[in-house]
Amino acid sequence: MPILGWLPGYRAAWLVPDLTAGLTLAAYAVPVAMAYSALAGLPPQSGIYCYIFGGLTYALFASSRHLAIGPTAAISVMSASVLGNLAAGNLADYVAMAALTAGMVGLLCLMAWSLRLSSFVNFISESILLGFKAGAALSIAILQLPPLLGVAGGGDNLFTRLQNLLHQLTTANITVICIGTGALLLLVIGELLFPGRPVALAVVVLATGAVSVFGLTDQGVRVVGAVPSGLPALALPIIGYHSVEPLLELAFACFLLSYVESIAAARTFATQHRYEVDPRQELLALGGANLMSALGQGYPVAGGLSQSAVNEKAGAQTPLALFFASAILMLALFFLTGLLRNIPVTVLAAIVLVAVSGFIKIDEFKRLWQISRLEFNVALVAFVGVLLLGILKGVTVSATASILFLLHLLANPHVSILGRIPGSNRFSDAARHKSNELFAGLFLFRIEAPLLYFNVDTINRTVLDSIHSQQTAVRLAVCDLSTSPYIDAAGARMLEQLVEELARDNIQFRIAEAHAEVREILRTTGISETLGGVSRHTALADIVEDFERDTLLGEAFSPSDRSGTP
Repeated sequence: MPILGWLPGYRAAWLVPDLTAGLTLAAYAVPVAMAYSALAGLPPQSGIYCYIFGGLTYALFASSRHLAIGPTAAISVMSASVLGNLAAGNLADYVAMAALTAGMVGLLCLMAWSLRLSSFVNFISESILLGFKAGAALSIAILQLPPLLGVAGGGDNLFTRLQNLLHQLTTANITVICIGTGALLLLVIGELLFPGRPVALAVVVLATGAVSVFGLTDQGVRVVGAVPSGLPALALPIIGYHSVEPLLELAFACFLLSYVESIAAARTFATQHRYEVDPRQELLALGGANLMSALGQGYPVAGGLSQSAVNEKAGAQTPLALFFASAILMLALFFLTGLLRNIPVTVLAAIVLVAVSGFIKIDEFKRLWQISRLEFNVALVAFVGVLLLGILKGVTVSATASILFLLHLLANPHVSILGRIPGSNRFSDAARHKSNELFAGLFLFRIEAPLLYFNVDTINRTVLDSIHSQQTAVRLAVCDLSTSPYIDAAGARMLEQLVEELARDNIQFRIAEAHAEVREILRTTGISETLGGVSRHTALADIVEDFERDTLLGEAFSPSDRSGTP
């Protein structure tokens, strides 16, 4: 528990900034939590419970000083897409299933923590997140347009939702449109003029006051309604066993998304403020936060970038700011719930739209296109997958696509034909650097990937084709393994077969610059002797020097014994 380390050394100068940050975060959380709860199809207080119980527990175990825990837009809409069908209109079952999902996410986090799997979720790359967030933002925006305009909406996918929305535009409520678009405009202007401030709370107060004073509910303006006072009783969510299995897929997707999003946000602020974040510790903290959210009738939580930015910009120095935020939210639930009943639903939709607008980053897509077409394709698959298949399946498809793209790269590694850099004993790709020095009768190549069972045939064919295409007959081929960190049994056999095939053409074969683990595998498999021995002292420059010497003397190549010990 990191709190046992930083709390005894807590400085008095941090108290006011942490208290201010807690107050600001609480003011931000009330309208946003209610908006995300509506997005998830849950009662408005569910999101507030997430902030209270998730934030309190996370602060005990967190290694990040600034990460704020609560519901997020992506997790909210992902939950709604699954729970809506399972609950079949039963609100009690819906709430219980949402809480159980949070509990499952917590258990997955704790399992990953105990098995030290913090690096496993790195398969969800930044490129996937870029495409996923853009696709999720558009999906969420389309879901929020009906309440913003005062129409029913509806539809099972992107196309039917758009179609229904267009058909219903003629029945839109003018009063709702004025309130919603006015709130949207105020939120955008407020974010520009007062970044990091609880602008949403001010907009909610204005809109709620207008609805109450002018009786706008009689004109078709939907409001949140009664919010229960006080805190819920902590209890395990209880549902039928038949409903547990369908929630596992949702829980796993929420787990991946929660951890990756949280780590990305935590690292952003850690880099900015020059401290370290422990990825494994964050798994434990997120696990505890989700378990407590489950006990407190919440749903899956994560460390969102927007809420964490509010916490950081308000001056948070330690996770104590989350304690203050939770305490203030508790007071609000005990004493201010009467003020929340007239919050217009259209304003909550506007808050969600502004929150997700930052997820669409066109400049990042352009940058990926310039840097790496592979990464761009990964982001594009995530974007299209979320739009066409929904957020839950989109996560799975994009993660699978990322792994397949990676395997494609590994299965088709680049094999560089090397030449000596003029005036040095270093070697680089001769195709990229035309001035590099090549040697008649000597073929140098570097495999820029690990040698694994699914790429060895490609490597073997590429090397043999390149050797046979040389204008001068090759007498010696040298494989530089400096960029091959690992080799499996199939890779070792491939090298042995390469020796045999080249020997039939009177071509000698040597290995240079092999890593310790690669050398050990080659010795263990018994292939080292076939390769003429492998040693940490065998340098590519030494082999080239010996070859040049023997060529000058008109002798057959004979490597010098430079090893001393293998």
